[in-house]
Amino acid sequence: MRKILVLACILSCALVPFAVPAQDEADLRSQIEALRQGQESMQRQLEEIKALLQQRPAAPPARPPGPEVAGVVFDLGDNPIRGSAGAPLTLVEFTDYQCPYCSRFTTQTLPQITTEYIDAGKLRHALIDLPLESIHPQAFKAAEVTHCAGEQGKFWEMHDRLFANQRSLEPWSAHAAGLDLDVAKFDECVSTDRYAASVRSDLALAKKAGASGTPSFVLARTDPADPSRVTGISFLSGARPFPAFKTAIDEALAD
Repeated sequence: MRKILVLACILSCALVPFAVPAQDEADLRSQIEALRQGQESMQRQLEEIKALLQQRPAAPPARPPGPEVAGVVFDLGDNPIRGSAGAPLTLVEFTDYQCPYCSRFTTQTLPQITTEYIDAGKLRHALIDLPLESIHPQAFKAAEVTHCAGEQGKFWEMHDRLFANQRSLEPWSAHAAGLDLDVAKFDECVSTDRYAASVRSDLALAKKAGASGTPSFVLARTDPADPSRVTGISFLSGARPFPAFKTAIDEALAD
């Protein structure tokens, strides 16, 4: 009987519901709420990241390969060239005086090329006119203007001046006066279209190189027997930064 009473007491104690202290229950609820809020915050962040990824512009298409000019011989004729005639390489530029990318190359990249390669006698810079008349109505006449300035020994000065003043190309005589040219002789040259045929002939040279946009470039080897003749190595298009030209030039010099 005594054993039965002890067993009954044990069972009764086991059946009593376990009571959680009020403070512990409040802490537990607080932790659960914190977890819920953290999960909601993470969900919001994921949604924001997803939205940003959807808004990010697609990567630009890879630059298409340029025309194949390796081994192609170009006769530069009497086109303007600066740099030592003995330089092993020639950078042939096809340009348009109303092209903003040509201006960027001239004002930002060309000075670095000049300092490191042209002044060092490693490279020449030849300029070929490629006025895109359908979109740049003043470009053809601007090309003529530089050659008229060249009659007075200031082709490159006019070249640099026009690119620095693309938004105010006309009147042409104002640029001539700014370079201390004989304005009367300059105006006579411009008004008679003296160099129109020369500019047109450059278009044929551009076509041979496969240059359809500006600026475009042919990196070529200079013929030591005839510096007006060059043999193509590679084609570069667009106003690329200096490192792109440096890589191409250094590889050609090392070959």
